Amino acid sequence: MRLDRLIGNHSQYSQRSARLLIAEGRVQVNALLVRDARMEVDRFMMVSVDGVPLKPAVASHYLMLHKPAGYLSATSDPQHITVMALLPEPLRAALHIGGRLDRGSSGLLILTNDGLWSRRLTAPQIKIPKVYRVTTAEPISAETPERFAQGIYFAFEDLTTSPAQLERLGTHEARLTIFEGRYHQVKRMFHALGNRVLTLHRESMGDIVLDDRLQAGDFRPLSQTEIDSIG
Repeated sequence: MRLDRLIGNHSQYSQRSARLLIAEGRVQVNALLVRDARMEVDRFMMVSVDGVPLKPAVASHYLMLHKPAGYLSATSDPQHITVMALLPEPLRAALHIGGRLDRGSSGLLILTNDGLWSRRLTAPQIKIPKVYRVTTAEPISAETPERFAQGIYFAFEDLTTSPAQLERLGTHEARLTIFEGRYHQVKRMFHALGNRVLTLHRESMGDIVLDDRLQAGDFRPLSQTEIDSIG
């Protein structure tokens, strides 16, 4: 929200008084003097007036998890064990998943409490590339890369997927890059060509690449460079 509104909501000052305080140079955001009352602030920023914090900033979390197959990408579920079971108890309530994986799939999963950041990560219009390693039940045909590059029509949604890039690594194995994240998209794309996905492993999302030092079930915080790569 706007800085003047936040001060008005979290102090004895009115929003009009807040604008005067800001103009007088009495307001800091993350220890930096701010004079723009219209500045957009979020819950992760520390706002203070005359050196006194208005409210504690919420600690931001950005985690990379090596998801094992068999765990559900959800914060809770009455039937299946979820990826939250792999995280320390204090973190579980605050985090949500940025870009889910099917229960049978493995690989890179991002968890955060920053909703704006995760929306940039997953928004279809931003077209962040997502790379998967796939094994299939049937041989991958020679025309599959071209068909995926043209886009695959999904009748249920009445849409055609964005062009995808397929690199065949063997008769039954490929690396696939897609630029959206529709429901069961990879499996449905192969199914449309008469094939079936046996295993699906996500290797990267944009410049965030699954750390090969992480064993299945392990996690680590994202670096500042990885966080900034999403904008």
